[in-house]
Amino acid sequence: MSLVVTGDSMTDQILLQKELDGILRDYVGRESPLYFAERLTEHYKHPNGEGPHIYLKREDLNHTGAHKINNAVAQALLAKRLGKKRIIAETGAGQHGVATSTVCARFGLQCVIYMGAQDMERQSLNVFRMRLLGAEVCFACLFLLILNY
Repeated sequence: MSLVVTGDSMTDQILLQKELDGILRDYVGRESPLYFAERLTEHYKHPNGEGPHIYLKREDLNHTGAHKINNAVAQALLAKRLGKKRIIAETGAGQHGVATSTVCARFGLQCVIYMGAQDMERQSLNVFRMRLLGAEVCFACLFLLILNY
């Protein structure tokens, strides 16, 4: 394992942030909209009429259906900037693996996902999606069958 310090200038960091912001906006679907949950708000209203105003942040509308892709995009951009060709990740239920596989496919990076063997069986649809996106999906090890704890 190696830790690489890039020593980028402030200008390079600003450009990276702008690139990340653009990808999050145009590819991921950020900023995630807020939805006013009228019935939940009404349900929790006190008899005196006061109570919370409940909003739901709709991360489910992001590309891949969860918040996991936000971090995966940033990690892939950093890896490309460092000249890396492959991303290795682990996943339990598979959403992080799907997000990582999606981003690797988008940026032309090799992708290896480790997953517990039982999780691979239970989450076979996510394993299928990862492989469809070009990822190599491997079970983590013989004695650790479940990563999703």
